[in-house]
This record gives sequence, structure tokens and C-alpha cells, in this order.
Amino acid sequence: MKSPLLTLPGAVPAEGVDEGVAAHYGDLFREQRALADGTGFVDLSHRGVIAVTGQDRLSWLHLLLTQNVSDLSVGEATEALILSAHGHIEHALYLVDDGTTVWAHVEPGTQDALIAYLESMKFFYQVEVADRTAEFAVVHLPAGSIAEVPEGAVVRETAYGRDLFLPRGDLESYAEKAGPPAGILAHEALRVEHHRPRLGFETDHRTIPHELGWIGSAVHLQKGCYRGQETVARVQNLGKPPRRLVFLHLDGSEVHLPTPGTEIRLADEGPDGRKIGFITTSVRHHELGPVALALVKRNVPVDAPLMADTTAAAQETVVEP
Repeated sequence: MKSPLLTLPGAVPAEGVDEGVAAHYGDLFREQRALADGTGFVDLSHRGVIAVTGQDRLSWLHLLLTQNVSDLSVGEATEALILSAHGHIEHALYLVDDGTTVWAHVEPGTQDALIAYLESMKFFYQVEVADRTAEFAVVHLPAGSIAEVPEGAVVRETAYGRDLFLPRGDLESYAEKAGPPAGILAHEALRVEHHRPRLGFETDHRTIPHELGWIGSAVHLQKGCYRGQETVARVQNLGKPPRRLVFLHLDGSEVHLPTPGTEIRLADEGPDGRKIGFITTSVRHHELGPVALALVKRNVPVDAPLMADTTAAAQETVVEP
């Protein structure tokens, strides 16, 4: 979905997964500072939007998702995963129920596969699943924002801000009222600052929730009855995940950021040392400078200096070893 807000002054289109919205509007750090101060908005209209209706929607989703949603209150925001039979992460959903419908936004382009899976699991439950991406756009307001929320809009409110599900036709008129726009790069910089994983960025085909700190926020340990639950319980009770998410402070003298997939090694082993992890997301932060999220082997010492290719990196613990 190509956003009409790409016509706003200074808009530079994003690439890759986030194609369709603006990477920035001419001043990345100004946009970050605005979001950190609680002003402006982020156009997330490229994200998929699904809606689940029917009287069994919560009890049915409770059986499929990693999160406890059976008693989800109206207006209560949560997030949840769908796992493979082996416990690997396949989908991430950001949910809210408005009293008649569970709304979720998901990573761009993943809604078709997600809906196909949900449809295959309907059985005798009274639920309907619909792709509403063509009709609704997601807009993010940062924490502390006092921007007006249109009457009747579905709102998903979290500690990091509010996600609005707006009729797609209202996107341009709302942008005129919501303050200065911030691009997806500013949004990503604050996501990295807060150590928040993202499907397809911090995940690969074998990622399990424990590696990314998704236990609790997206995985409820006191519920069962979902695909992959056995792996979650086994790792939680009997072992440790093979990898862990870390936050990296990168050498600020480097001109280029290490790209996702850049191999990480222990600094004292030099460039020919063994690979112990890889960069998942790297950004330039308006206060912290160049920073990144990365996955490293669980047994890497938490105080060990690292190298991301030729870039020195100091780690902060996100997931305990």
C-alpha cells in the first residue's frame, strides 16, 4: 500500500519491508526528537490490518495465540505471537478489542499468510476473519501526545504511544491536524532504544520467544493450548535459549552503520575469530549515536567487547544469559 503522505514536503520513500511510507521527511534527528517529546505522528499505513469478529473471537484467538486474550477488556492493548509446531516465531500481532471486533496490525505483507492460517483453524467457532488493510491505515502517536483522536477511531494505547486504526480515506485530512510527520526511520530508532524486537528484523526461521524478551509481553506462561507451547514450557522450565538479544553501542567514528546480518565476533579474537552473532537492526539515534540490536550466543560474556565486522561495539544486556 503506497501512502498518500509520500506527497508531503520533504518525504523520502522507505525501502525494503517498509516500502510504501516515508523513511523520513528531511531531518531524521528532528523527527526523532519530536517523537521523544510526544509530538507529531508516524505513518504506518503500509502495515497489514486484520479484523476478527463473532461471539467466539476471544476464546478462539486464545487457543491460537501465545497471549492470554480470553478475558481481554474492551480497549485493552496487547501483543501476541503465533508459533510453529517447534516453537519458532511465525507471526506477531498487535491487538485491541473494541467490544465487537478484535483489531490487529501486523508486519507489511504478512497478513495473507496469517489469515490463511486463521481460516484453517476456524472449525465450528463463530468467528469471521477479514483483511481490512485496503480500508484502514495505522497511524502512531508517540507517548505523551495530545493530538486529537477522531471520534469513533479504534485506539490501541501502550506505554510507547497510541496506534490509531483510521479509515484510509481520512489519512490525509488527519495528517493535516496531527502535527509534524516523522518517518519510519525515526520510529525505528526509538524502537531500538527501547529494545523492542520486530518480526523479520530480530527474528529468523529458528527464533524462539525467549531469545528476544517476548516472554511476558507477548507470551503468557500460565496458559497452554497453542501451537509451539511445549517448546516454550520446556525452555522456560528446563533450559536456556541458544541466543539472546543485546543492545549495542557502536563506534561513532565509523561513517557507515553495520547492516543487518553483519557478523559479530569477540573483539579480542580479531577479524578471523569465530562468529558469535549478527546485527539485526542498526540506527542512528538523536542522543545515543549509532546503536543496534543484535542476536548473540547465550554464553557470550555480558561485558565482552564485540566487533561488528570492523565496527567496535559495547553491549548492554536485554535478555539475561
